[in-house]
Amino acid sequence: MLKLENLVWNTPMGTTIINNISLAVPHNRLLVITGPNGSGKTTLAKLIAGIETPLSGKIIMDDEDITDLDVSERAKKGLAFAFQQPVRFKGITVRDLLTIANKEASDAEIRETLLKVGLQPEKYLDREVDAKLSGGEIKRVEIASVLLRHAKYTIFDEPEAGIDIWSFKDLTETFESLKNDSDSALIIISHQKKVLSIADEIAVIDGGRVTDYGERAEMFKKIFCENDTYHSCCNRKGAIPDGI
Repeated sequence: MLKLENLVWNTPMGTTIINNISLAVPHNRLLVITGPNGSGKTTLAKLIAGIETPLSGKIIMDDEDITDLDVSERAKKGLAFAFQQPVRFKGITVRDLLTIANKEASDAEIRETLLKVGLQPEKYLDREVDAKLSGGEIKRVEIASVLLRHAKYTIFDEPEAGIDIWSFKDLTETFESLKNDSDSALIIISHQKKVLSIADEIAVIDGGRVTDYGERAEMFKKIFCENDTYHSCCNRKGAIPDGI
């Protein structure tokens, strides 16, 4: 289980972005974190990954306190993170990047993983991970590299960004398969209803706090009306934004 205990994080200027957040994600569960822009979702993901360090609170992974471990140390223990804006690498091919992600992965597994994120292996394996790839393409390569790590806990920060609707459908099916077929847990930051629909639990963050949390069915009743629009109480300033 991955547990966040009373996490607090401030900007260098002293503004509180994460304000006493506590959450728990057991194995074989998919937690979707949603909420308005600027609510602290991406910052929370970076705290879990080790990119940022909390001012106070703890991050516990499988009964071990990993709060003071850096990104590399957390990765070795089985925690993976997919950036919202992936890094480009001039001179490194897609094949190189995916091999670095998992040196034991066979060519067949690498090709299968690319297909899962909507990329044809024969068209992409030998392309460089540079500016010639579109935002959506580089995002899919990043997600493929994370999937190949077979981590215990994986965090995806808005994986739908820049991805076309057909590839996104394949991606959500991949997330659901991962949840069902492996002894791992997924945390996804997303506004997309399709992603929310495959969650086990949904947490709403606003103003750096968890303002609502529950099982998917319970949360859908709070967020959506029967005609697939928002309840008036949810579609107000500070609640879940349009385009979910």
